[in-house]
Amino acid sequence: MPLFLLQRLIASWLVLLLTAQYFAYAHMIDVPAGKKECFFEDLHKQDKASLIMTVTYQVGGGGHLDIDFWLADPEGRLLGKQVKQSTGTLSVTAEKNGRFEYCFSNQMSAIADKIVSFNVHGIIYVGEDDVVAPIEREIRLLAHGLAAVKDEQEYIVVREKTHRNTAESTNDRVKWWSVLQAVVLFAVVGWQVYYLKSFFEVKRVI
Repeated sequence: MPLFLLQRLIASWLVLLLTAQYFAYAHMIDVPAGKKECFFEDLHKQDKASLIMTVTYQVGGGGHLDIDFWLADPEGRLLGKQVKQSTGTLSVTAEKNGRFEYCFSNQMSAIADKIVSFNVHGIIYVGEDDVVAPIEREIRLLAHGLAAVKDEQEYIVVREKTHRNTAESTNDRVKWWSVLQAVVLFAVVGWQVYYLKSFFEVKRVI
């Protein structure tokens, strides 16, 4: 590897370590019918940094595969809301210290429970004056790209699980429907044989 490429690679990783901290959490929950599940993250505004938190979710099973989602700041002010969505993403920038709450609501459903997979990730950036702008720009793009790839992979996993569950459920239904048809067919054939046999029997008169 040429020396200038090695130096550039080392410099990029140093900038990444000094200018950005990445955190991520992945969860899968069950949201009962008529209920909601809420979570929180304690975020702190920094003088020379900005914290961007992103929540990505996907409904993996139950009902029409939809859920209500909202996110509120420490004062209870609604920062974003998504109604009856099967998948979604919401990002916020921490402009104040405190506990940011986000909820998944299944209160619109009276019967079906929902399975929700979600992840929370964020990146802390320092100010523009403390880094070399071109390198920082590339690192930010790389960090956002990695987060997007991770979200897409998790989305694909959840969709694959949903499709697999749907296919297995359909196969079970087809199997039991075929068994029922076979039972009915044998019953009809048996009745027809009995009826034709009794029709040709000669009745004895004593």
